[in-house]
Amino acid sequence: MSHRKFEHPRHGSLGFLPRKRASRSRGKVKTFPKDDPVKKPHLTSFLGYKAGMTHIVREVKRRFYKNWYKSKKKAFSKYSKRYESEEGKRDLQSELERMKKYASVIRVLAHTQVRKLKGIKQKKAHLAEIQVNGGTIAEKVDFGYNLFEKPVPVDAVFNKDEMIDIIGVTRGHGYEGVVTRWGVTRLPRKTHRGLRKVACIGAWHPARVSFTVARAGQNGYHHRTEMNKKVYKVGKSADKESFSASTEFDVTEKEITPMGGFAHYGIVREDYLMIKGGVMGPKKRVITLRQSLYKQVSRSALEDIKLKFIDTSSKFGHGRFQTSLEKAKVYGKVKASA
Repeated sequence: MSHRKFEHPRHGSLGFLPRKRASRSRGKVKTFPKDDPVKKPHLTSFLGYKAGMTHIVREVKRRFYKNWYKSKKKAFSKYSKRYESEEGKRDLQSELERMKKYASVIRVLAHTQVRKLKGIKQKKAHLAEIQVNGGTIAEKVDFGYNLFEKPVPVDAVFNKDEMIDIIGVTRGHGYEGVVTRWGVTRLPRKTHRGLRKVACIGAWHPARVSFTVARAGQNGYHHRTEMNKKVYKVGKSADKESFSASTEFDVTEKEITPMGGFAHYGIVREDYLMIKGGVMGPKKRVITLRQSLYKQVSRSALEDIKLKFIDTSSKFGHGRFQTSLEKAKVYGKVKASA
């Protein structure tokens, strides 16, 4: 019989138990940054989509009858025109005064403008509560009220070279075994009844399987939070800023979208963030961005980044050219096949 290793560190982290499917595809902010009354009121998180970014606004695209808000049965109860009448304005002001008097935390309810993203077929916007930090409670209420029915650009929440947290749901892989799910060692080739297994799942007594033993089950589609991701660039849409992928060192006139579009996403038409490192989930999945919970003091966190080159070659295959004009100079005009 060959050599056996009898002691080893355990396979897989127990810090992420239970490894089950997330209840929703949108990442949930479970903790907001600590409030600092000295600062001006500001939002602390934002919603975006992988390979692209969107604004936040309150929008309902539906036809209503004149006195809709007075009806007894309705699908939802928040409608902006309710506050345009004199009675509605009085009700709103009384609600705001009540918040200023009794509330300790102020949050705004915001949603994405998902209709602006042409590659995403979803019609229903993603809703999220965003905490307002800074200033007094009265200032926070006024700040949130002034955002009613208004879009919020991403550069109003995040800045270049800032460290942020990313919250989302990972790619799903379905039901998988212990070797893939936990990374345990395969058994020898001649093992009876399979070798991609855990050899012993526990003693006779206690007469139950311990939670620390690797078991088959759901892999992926887990809710995860990644902290301290650096923002390399806060870009504007093509309507507001031309050639946003050009840098001081690379003067080629080009947009942020690579040739042929981002794989499985398409063209970035709205404001965007360029973040160092990977982001959980597939393309087009909604991602929650949050301001850092801690004060950053490390040299890498405070470093001023200067981008020299942004690659916009095709992400399918081996891209050679940065723009279609550059490709045309090499190959010339391609004739349409008959």
